[in-house]
Amino acid sequence: MANPTLGLVGATSRVNWVRLRTLIFLRWIAIAGQLAAITVAQRLFDLNLELGLAFLAIGAAITANLIAIFVYPENKRLSEGEVAMHLIFDITQLAFLLYLTGGLHNPFALLMLVPVTVSATALQLRTTVIIGTLAILQVSFVAQYHIPLRTDLGFIMRMPTDFVFGFWVAIVIGVVFLAGFAQRVTAEVHAMSDALSATQMALAREQKLTDLGGVVAAAAHELGTPLATIKLVSSELMDELDDREDLKEDVSLIREQADRCRDILRSMGRAGKDDLHLKQIPLAEMVREAAEPHQDRGIHINYDIAPVEDADGRQPIVERRPEIVHGLRNLIQNAVDFANAAIWIDITWSDASISVRIIDDGPGFPPQLLGRIGDPFVRQRRENSVDNRRPQYEGMGLGLFIAKTLLERSGAELTFANGRDPFVNSSSRPVRGGAIVDTRWPRKAISATPSPTRPALGANREIEV
Repeated sequence: MANPTLGLVGATSRVNWVRLRTLIFLRWIAIAGQLAAITVAQRLFDLNLELGLAFLAIGAAITANLIAIFVYPENKRLSEGEVAMHLIFDITQLAFLLYLTGGLHNPFALLMLVPVTVSATALQLRTTVIIGTLAILQVSFVAQYHIPLRTDLGFIMRMPTDFVFGFWVAIVIGVVFLAGFAQRVTAEVHAMSDALSATQMALAREQKLTDLGGVVAAAAHELGTPLATIKLVSSELMDELDDREDLKEDVSLIREQADRCRDILRSMGRAGKDDLHLKQIPLAEMVREAAEPHQDRGIHINYDIAPVEDADGRQPIVERRPEIVHGLRNLIQNAVDFANAAIWIDITWSDASISVRIIDDGPGFPPQLLGRIGDPFVRQRRENSVDNRRPQYEGMGLGLFIAKTLLERSGAELTFANGRDPFVNSSSRPVRGGAIVDTRWPRKAISATPSPTRPALGANREIEV
């Protein structure tokens, strides 16, 4: 099966989504806040500040913004290194201002968390660790070395040493916690986005296969004209070859075959436009269609088809939806990939529900991952590496995620389990002791059983040859 992740944007290229315009806007906000803080500190609290050096630091930030605005295009997107350099500049500029204004005695030291959080949401973990470490080092430096805050009367404004130490600890913990939290949440959001994109691609592929019936009808219509032309030309040639019996027989054969092609295409066109098999199908046939690509892979597929006790014995007719076929196909592929010799597909129904249970004789799901089955990019399928018979297999969890997403969209509820106790030795393991995936729908969710208000569609048209 083709890898559905082809063409998706990888994690290493996501940093190219960061716009220079966004960082410039954030820096303008920081500059306005710094100017306001210095003005208030000087005029309202009568603090004696190193205004020359402070305005030099703010001027450096303004200059950096102006250069970025006039040198680079407005829609410029930054690479990983470029984003990191912008954030390092912001951290260093803020640390210098803190050095001039009391170090950690200045409550605005808390803003050192901002560039680290931005890095955690936009850059890779390695770069975020570097920027976070730099922020901690600079906070530690200004905690020890800084110009004290003095009033015009010469009083030094400082917090008790214990409070300063606690503030330093809080900032360090904030850097580590916020960076880790933002990095984890962002990674999960991006992984889910990629997985959903893969799901949409898989569903679109299945939908295209379903639409082939319409393509057949269109082909029958378009080929009608050239076949009519062949028939006309062959008729004229037959009239001109009355004295050449050998050639006349060949032309007659061409005409007969053109008529035969026309009749076949006409029949295919009628069938393609109204192929009832593409709309409704017996439950077991839909499951067999989903399993068909994996019939010849060396694993025996067993079917057990039966109603539950006291249920109607007639097999349900269900709506043939592309998402159901593709979801079941992914579940069956997963079972075949890890089975030793056979898998079992139990198809059951009652008056209220329809169930398809897929069981293999492989090692089963790793117990520690049972709660995460169905999440995207869960790479481990078993305790040991994948057996040597399938060295090409590299699970990413996308197959089960796509299957779970598509089937739940159709109204199904999926349950993942193992058919054996993980603490039982292999000699005592039951035959059907591998992974179990139970897919259960409310019968009304997918059933297409005729009712008094919705009559049966009738027999499908046959293709006449």
